[in-house]
Amino acid sequence: MTASRALGPFSVSPIGLGCMNLSHAYGVPPAREQAERVLLAALDAGVTLFDTAALYGFGANETLVGEVLSPHRKRFTLTSKCGMQGVDGKRVIDGRPATLKATCEAALKRLRTDVIDLYYLHRWDKQVPIEESVGALGDLVREGKIRAVGLSEVSAPTLRRAHAEHPIAAVQTEYSLWTRNPEVAVLEACRELGTAFVAFSPVGRGFLCGAVTDAAQLDAKDIRVAMPRFQPDNLARNLAWLPAYRALAEEAGCSPAQLALAWLLHKAPHIIPIPGTTRVDHLQDDLGAAQVQLSPAVLERVEALVNTGTVAGHRYAAQARTEVDTEEVA
Repeated sequence: MTASRALGPFSVSPIGLGCMNLSHAYGVPPAREQAERVLLAALDAGVTLFDTAALYGFGANETLVGEVLSPHRKRFTLTSKCGMQGVDGKRVIDGRPATLKATCEAALKRLRTDVIDLYYLHRWDKQVPIEESVGALGDLVREGKIRAVGLSEVSAPTLRRAHAEHPIAAVQTEYSLWTRNPEVAVLEACRELGTAFVAFSPVGRGFLCGAVTDAAQLDAKDIRVAMPRFQPDNLARNLAWLPAYRALAEEAGCSPAQLALAWLLHKAPHIIPIPGTTRVDHLQDDLGAAQVQLSPAVLERVEALVNTGTVAGHRYAAQARTEVDTEEVA
């Protein structure tokens, strides 16, 4: 892979691996053996950033990552998240200091490690001042249980408040050609503060790869079922421009996934995409984006094709929109 990128005090591969869908979110997870193959293939291919969370599979993903990768712990940067987890079978947002510290203790055991390199507040619990939640994470740094603090799905003002309490090494938020919210303010705030920006769902939850062409193909437990962009009417409108996008990728000499990931890598040096996959061949395709060079003309054309004006539907349903603190595109 090409030159590394800075993630707080760490130097990591330009493309990391989001581990969520090995245990969570997109219907039935893959078999354990397949998930293990993906994790080890990523490590062997030079990926040095692995991202998980207490929420994913309600602890199952941290357990998987710990069991498979702990023997290789010195070879990669490990990130996880707290503040949103499963409680009695339900997803709960809880940013109280005591909860965050307890979640960290449980995560350390599941991950089979003495320290988590970067620990994110998965969601800002708006019932708790951000300074209190971040202060608790700062305590964990001082106790040697985590090395750096991150935030997920926050706005620029919230980032600045948090950063004043304790340095924020990274912000993780959805960012891709078809989700441009970070461009409103938080992407620039990260640059100003020296905070890395970690882009999740960088290939549009599989849409930009052509993974979803019919809403009926989604499993009932797939989180995309509830997302407006994957509702039949919006999906049909989005599918209308997908062939042109695929043609542009072919013209650029890369796959559709590589075009989406290379676009992010070209946007700014502090951006680190973390695509997820359940297949080794898709993993290898994703990682190939680090070698793709895009001309200014191609960048201009792809942004003209896929943007907030051409994408139909919000990225989240109404309830999920209340749970995040990200800016909205006007």
